[in-house]
Amino acid sequence: MSPKIPGIKPSKVTGSGPGGRVEIGDIRGKLHEIQGGVEPTVDAAKSYATYAAVGGAVLLIVLAFLLGKKRGKRKATWVEIRRL
Repeated sequence: MSPKIPGIKPSKVTGSGPGGRVEIGDIRGKLHEIQGGVEPTVDAAKSYATYAAVGGAVLLIVLAFLLGKKRGKRKATWVEIRRL
């Protein structure tokens, strides 16, 4: 007995195996069918994600540099040299 999921109607599944059993080839074929429709969208999204990641990393490095520069000016150490 399969669990009941609201909004989804169960349907009878038949495969290419003996007695209508679903085999690994059926699953692989369906996955390749699904992947074929999604692949162009994934490739386009990868390029945008790459640009966003690089931009974010550069922004983080610049921000860390500027904050470190400000802190370095504020807490400068004074060293006095005296002759004895």
